[in-house]
Order: sequence, then structure tokens, then C-alpha cells
Amino acid sequence: MKFRLSERSNLEQRVVAALIGFFVILGLILYSEATFLLFVCILCALTQYEFYKLLGLDGNQPLTNYGTFCGIVLNLLTFFIEKGDLSGQYYFAISPLLSLIFFIKLYKKKDIKPFMNIGFTFLGLIYVALPFALLSVIAMRGGTYNFQIVLGCLLLLWASDIGGYFAGTKFGRRKLFERVSPKKSWEGAIGGAVFAALVAFLLGIFFTTYAAWQWYCIGAILVIAGIYGDLVESLFKRSIAIKDSGNSIPGHGGFLDRFDGLLLSMPFIATFIKLFS
Repeated sequence: MKFRLSERSNLEQRVVAALIGFFVILGLILYSEATFLLFVCILCALTQYEFYKLLGLDGNQPLTNYGTFCGIVLNLLTFFIEKGDLSGQYYFAISPLLSLIFFIKLYKKKDIKPFMNIGFTFLGLIYVALPFALLSVIAMRGGTYNFQIVLGCLLLLWASDIGGYFAGTKFGRRKLFERVSPKKSWEGAIGGAVFAALVAFLLGIFFTTYAAWQWYCIGAILVIAGIYGDLVESLFKRSIAIKDSGNSIPGHGGFLDRFDGLLLSMPFIATFIKLFS
């Protein structure tokens, strides 16, 4: 009997896709700094491209390909500058690349709202590309690649999502933010926080790069900012009248659905790590 994932229940699809994704991501993060960079660039490109395509469903015309290209360049520059292979002066290379967005739009004759779409192109860079670039900032502290902080953040994010999903499905009664996301509940948020706290406790034992209190703080940031990240993405989807950001990941929707919590939490996590570790 052939196993067809599309014919399975939503929960079965979520579990299978999550396991496959976990081991692929784990391998890329653990193998070397080069495969970590590959992981970040691919994930950033797929998520940013998806974001621009969704904007297109509402009649907008952001510079999908060029904006995604700029996001990849930002991630590459950040990685090699943080590693010490490039001087920080190379960040200036971003300025002319971003300025070209205005030049390119001058030649888009069919774009009736060019400045609005210029804004949407920049939004994709700020909302998606910048948080992924910050992954390299925390992974390459001191110029040496350390997988523990990246993997730890992802484990905490997934723990929050898993705990929230099962607690919300089983016990969800009180709506967290019904205007934006009717399915989100306080019980789910608490379940996610409890599961993330458990994972933070284990990280404090096995991942010695940071002290236990630091893992708890990072976990708290991921839970709180992750919830808001999910709500912000829900608000975005409601504004263009869609349910999921895509169907790229069976049972999970699109890449935005899967990593929305990471996008808003990374600026806070990177700031915390820079200031308190």
C-alpha cells in the first residue's frame, strides 16, 4: 500500500512534515557553518518570495525577484562580516542595491502605485530578510560558528508551537485575540509557554554556551514575540483574505506560517544576546 501524505489527516501530515523538516534542518545546522549559511539563505529566499507572492494576490506589485535577491545578499554579507572574512564597511554595498529599487520602478509602466509597491518591497526585507540575517549575528559571535544558540532558538520556537497546538486543541476556551485569530486561545499560549520552559530547562543542562537563566529569557522572548508574530501574520493574511500563506509544508501551510514566530522574535533575541552575554 502506497503512503500518500495528502490523504492523511492534518495531524498526521503535521507530524510527518515536522519530523522530516527537523532532521533536514538539524543536519544543516550541525554539519558545518557552510551548511548553516545554506540553510539560512534558502529559508530566507523561500519565505521572502512567498511573502511577495502573497502581496501579489491582493493586486500589489512588489519587486519579488529583486527584493528576494537583496535579502540573500543581506544574509551573505552579515554572515561573512560577522565571521570576520569581510570588513563591516561592506555593509555599504546594501545601500546602492536598495536604491536601485527606485530606479527599477521607474521602468515599470504598468505599475499604477509604484511608491506603495516600493514600500512593500522594503517591507519584505525588514520583515523577513533582516530577522534571518540576525540568525548569523547570533551564530557567529566572536567570529566562530556556534550551533547551540541557533538550534536552541529553533527548539524553543518549536516547543512553543507544539505545546500551544495541543493545549489549544484540547483545552482552548478563552480567546486570546479573537479579532485577528479566532482559533488562538489563552490555554494554548500557556501550554506553549510551559513546554518552552521545559525545553529551556533542558538546554540549560546540555547546551553550556549560555547559562540556564539566559535560556529561560530567550524562551520567554520566543513565546511572547512568537505569539505576536503569529498574530501579525494572521492580520496580514486577513488583510488579503487567505487562510494559509501557502501549502509548501503539508499540514503546516507555507513558510511564513511555520516561521512567523521567529521573524518578530529574532530582533529581541539578538539584542538580548548582544547586551547580556
